[in-house]
Amino acid sequence: MMLTVELIDETEQLEAEIMEEIERLLQHAAQQETIEKTAELSVTFVNNERIQQINAEYRNIDRPTDVISFALEDEVEGELEIVHSPDQPVLLGDIIISIDKAKEQADEYNHSFMRELGFLAVHGFLHLLGYDHMDEDEEKEMFERQDSILESYGLNRS
Repeated sequence: MMLTVELIDETEQLEAEIMEEIERLLQHAAQQETIEKTAELSVTFVNNERIQQINAEYRNIDRPTDVISFALEDEVEGELEIVHSPDQPVLLGDIIISIDKAKEQADEYNHSFMRELGFLAVHGFLHLLGYDHMDEDEEKEMFERQDSILESYGLNRS
């Protein structure tokens, strides 16, 4: 299993250590989720203004949010099935995280900025893998996976 993570910090606010930590966490999450194929994803860090634009454009919700995922592998009814050649990596999609929101929420939940960024990255990653929280059962499953990945990695709420 190989996961390629492209990290882009549009805000130029994150130290290299934080970026490396997010990549290690996502590699860990990929192992926990036993992704067997070579896969790629990107994580872009933006400010509230930028994520609000994206949220308005793609979800018709005109306010900033903490994380948005765009899964490239979503099978949509009526579309052609996605077929991979065995030597091509699976493109999971893009995760966009608001640094401003992450800072606000870290303060609000009284845990570290790194814990919040990690939580948002894993949350976005699980969405790319098809997890969702549209109903109570899905939400419970997704949040249990999320907590399990963060705990096994050692990124706790303290």
